[in-house]
Amino acid sequence: MSVHHLIVGGQRSGKSRQAEALALRWTGPVTVVATALPADDEMRARIAHHRATRPAHFCTREAPFALSQTLAEADDPQGLVVVDCLTLWLVNWLMPMTGEPQLAGWANERAALLALLPRLRAQVVFVSNEVGWGVSPLGREARAYVDELGRLNQDIARRCGQLTLMVAGQPWTRLVEDPSHA
Repeated sequence: MSVHHLIVGGQRSGKSRQAEALALRWTGPVTVVATALPADDEMRARIAHHRATRPAHFCTREAPFALSQTLAEADDPQGLVVVDCLTLWLVNWLMPMTGEPQLAGWANERAALLALLPRLRAQVVFVSNEVGWGVSPLGREARAYVDELGRLNQDIARRCGQLTLMVAGQPWTRLVEDPSHA
């Protein structure tokens, strides 16, 4: 069973940079699973920047929705998979730029991910935002999103052997003594 890792922090806290630093030290194959959708010019520029600065030997897979299937396909006992990021993955399901939230699809995909995680042979590094430290959003949809991301982060953290909180570019890492794989 692999030891997975969750890296959380605020926006621009250094989460992706920390995940990439871990991946650069990895001696086996590295797969980056990107979850962002290029819904506007600003997001397209962010995606282009990430692609341009990512090391050439990293394999990249796009998974804006089917994260569990993508992880299963990338599963390699010698490999490291970086999921960047859970925050945008959840946005795609619950707060899409066009159309309605896909609540039933989200519930199924979330359950599939949590069931798959303990069985993966590859080590997985998840990147996610910690959004629960700010003011509670005024809108019902935004509050529901913040609540759901908090629950997702907790469930992922319980299945990981390491948890890193990024603060001002500095990692604060805790080993989880007995991660729950339930």
